Amino acid sequence: MIVLDANILLYAYDPTAREHGRARAWLEGVLSERTPIGIPWQTVHAFLRIATNPKIGGKGASPEQTAAVVEEWLAQPNVRLLVPGDEHWSQLRRMMIEGQARGPLVTDAQLAALAIEHGGELYTTDRDFARFPGLRWKNPLSD
Repeated sequence: MIVLDANILLYAYDPTAREHGRARAWLEGVLSERTPIGIPWQTVHAFLRIATNPKIGGKGASPEQTAAVVEEWLAQPNVRLLVPGDEHWSQLRRMMIEGQARGPLVTDAQLAALAIEHGGELYTTDRDFARFPGLRWKNPLSD
């Protein structure tokens, strides 16, 4: 299962982002395949928060626009929302301690824990995820 970080989604929908073309093409490709894709709630929240922020990238998208984008993702038969399960706390605790996650990195530890709990591989452009033991992660935009 591919587990998506918000940065990939933001690049795919921000035409001013340097990574926009590659991210858009990659995302459209995986959404049209049968590969299972998990989108954590944290990823959805981050996408909505950043994409609608007028201080980032100009005027910001409207709530209606971003809600429609999320609905498009969720309408795909290979996409599902990821939620914490019974093992989440033990995984999160391990990621925080072994990955020395503090402050903003706790959110990264949550994503790492979810990806591990669901047997997925996190797709992100953020190298900070290398700190989490046992996490499989990949930058789909690197050549």
